[in-house]
Amino acid sequence: MSKYDLIVLGSGPGGYVTAIRASQLGLKTAVIEKENLGGVCLNWGCIPTKALLKSAQVFEYLNHASDYGLKVGKADKDFGAVVKRSRDVASGMSKGVQFLMKKNNIDVIDGYGKVKKGKKVEVTDSKDKKKTYEADHIVIATGAKSRELPNLPQDGKKVIGYREAMTLEKQPESMIVVGSGAIGSEFASFYNDMGTKVTIVEFQPNLVPVEDEDVSKQFQKIYKKKGIKVMTNSSVEKLDTSGKKVKATVKTKKGEEVLEADIVLSAVGIKTNIENIGLEDVGIKTEKDKVVVNDYYQTNVPGYYAIGDITHGPALAHVASAEGILCVEKIAGQKVEPIDYGNIPGCTYASPEIASVGMTEKQAKEAGYELKIGKFPFSASGKASAAGTKDGFVKVIFDAKYGEWLGCHMIGAGVTDMIAEAVLGRKLETTGHEVLKTIHPHPTMSEAVMEAVAAAYDEVIHI
Repeated sequence: MSKYDLIVLGSGPGGYVTAIRASQLGLKTAVIEKENLGGVCLNWGCIPTKALLKSAQVFEYLNHASDYGLKVGKADKDFGAVVKRSRDVASGMSKGVQFLMKKNNIDVIDGYGKVKKGKKVEVTDSKDKKKTYEADHIVIATGAKSRELPNLPQDGKKVIGYREAMTLEKQPESMIVVGSGAIGSEFASFYNDMGTKVTIVEFQPNLVPVEDEDVSKQFQKIYKKKGIKVMTNSSVEKLDTSGKKVKATVKTKKGEEVLEADIVLSAVGIKTNIENIGLEDVGIKTEKDKVVVNDYYQTNVPGYYAIGDITHGPALAHVASAEGILCVEKIAGQKVEPIDYGNIPGCTYASPEIASVGMTEKQAKEAGYELKIGKFPFSASGKASAAGTKDGFVKVIFDAKYGEWLGCHMIGAGVTDMIAEAVLGRKLETTGHEVLKTIHPHPTMSEAVMEAVAAAYDEVIHI
């Protein structure tokens, strides 16, 4: 039986980062993975979707080249080549993780892992052979998969999840996207920009319902302007896949409406991968489809830990990575502080992008704060005007009494690369006046953050 200091079950952005940090701290480490290194994020999530969205963005630029004084003729596309590029990008990233495993002397064990009592993991390989490994510490980082609803059964052809949406052989002429969270919004953006007729069905009153209401309304306005049909306060009651097209019966406030499309994409959230991995046998406590852990990701059974999507934090790649690092640093005896889950940035990489951190205006009011709110539109930004990306804004929320930066919400081109300023500012307990006194480069999109803060304190210059 092979013995390690630490074994990680799963190699997504939580698992592989955990393994690397453990190795850096001197722990003999192994990673168990049943598919490709990098997990959903690198292979079927964060990375390949960004590659698809980049292709759509370039296609959009070509279609609007005349806006920039350029003549390129009518843009054409090779959908298969677009998909292949995204798969090549994903494959390259997975190979990069493989390189990092080797560089950090981490053993990669191929197969399906199940935790066992006595700090052991049983691995079944592709030939159905079983082997048991032992470690002082076992970190479970098995991630999540697409959630299926009873009224939206996926057949992988006409009714699909995010995996199939990334690898369709032929671009559909029409698509219904059920759900407008990050996954649904990004695929709606990609397919619409590539020329597919897209309808979004969202149960909540607004698209991207977790976002600040101003952002949600602006996002919805832009999507309608782009030609996407938006149906909020609506739900898909049933599907008929017997014909050439899918018929979706949608319940709205005005009654039922039947839609037809080539493809229905179910983007109604994720389900954790906690089944059949041995949790019950070991006695590890779960609650509402999640593993119960403390601030250091220890389960109720000593020697077993859980991080990432299978715990109660936000299901985000960067959160899983941070949790894994904190977990192994605690194991190694380092001094660590629990993660502040109130300061986790969230990003949606659609067109336009959305980025946010902290409280929404509604949440801040409900918490009893008196607020100073500032908003700066990109239509007043020199860089945005030059780039032709004037849609959107930056919105900041401060506590009027003490100046605490309560929240920051952005929508527009490139805002996912801007939100880190607000995250760092909140981490360092920066006040609005300190942001104002920090010189931002001009012309940049990021100076809109400073301008929004100036608007909150009635010192704005450019609006």
